[in-house]
Formats: sequence, structure tokens, C-alpha cells
Amino acid sequence: MAASYKKLFKLLIDRDMKKKELAEKAGISIATITKMGKDGAVVSSDVLVKICSALGCTMDDIVEIVPGREEN
Repeated sequence: MAASYKKLFKLLIDRDMKKKELAEKAGISIATITKMGKDGAVVSSDVLVKICSALGCTMDDIVEIVPGREEN
């Protein structure tokens, strides 16, 4: 199984928010957000918590577990 962050990027589009704005608001690097755009990217739960706090959402709103795909 692997994590997909497509829900996060859709949420950013819906809120008309740039990745750079999210990085600044969440206190994480733009490189981390860029990494999340790649299939099978692994990020720490701390990063996910910071993103959720910045967006006022839950992990369910930004992450989807994709069965049948292996992590790298």
C-alpha cells in the first residue's frame, strides 16, 4: 500500500492556495510539498499534522491509502 496526496493538491486548488503559501503557513519546506506530488512519497506524520493544522482539516482530507501499490 502507498499514500496518495492527490486530495491535498485538490484541496489547495479548491482554496486557490499555492504550494508556497501552504509551506509558509504550515512551517514546512516547499521541497517537502513537492516531494508529496510524487507517487509513493513518504513523509512524517509531523508534516501531515502541520499541514492539517494550517488548513484546518483532518488527515482524511489530504491523504488516501492506495491498495495494491508498493512504496519505494
